Amino acid sequence: MTYSREDYPLAEKRAAEVKGKRGKALAELTLEAVAGGHVTIEDLRITPQALHAQADVARSGGRPRLARNFERAAELVDVPQDEIMAVYELLRPGRVSNKQQLLEAAHRMRGAFKAEKIAAFIEEAADVYETRGLFKKRY
Repeated sequence: MTYSREDYPLAEKRAAEVKGKRGKALAELTLEAVAGGHVTIEDLRITPQALHAQADVARSGGRPRLARNFERAAELVDVPQDEIMAVYELLRPGRVSNKQQLLEAAHRMRGAFKAEKIAAFIEEAADVYETRGLFKKRY
């Protein structure tokens, strides 16, 4: 299904279609359900589907860059936090001394996590860092 800007906000206009990782709809995420132990943190986590829906809305609203950010975020949902933070650290200017370190991170994202858009983003950053001379190890 494709969403448009008329569907925004999804939580109000398409609430039945917005589900947590275990398949619970928004209407099922009540205080009573939490108190009764029927809702876990997994029910509250955003899903790739929700992020893709937000990307559709952004694109429909003329915000293609925001849409690409949502699509990249969708790839990161199941990537372990420590891996995300390691890549974040590598992407900070002056943190790596050569392009190869970023290319290895891109390869890892593509191979281990099937995060093609994230890998392409890291590869693009590697090229930009090389062009701008940002591989000067500062720390």
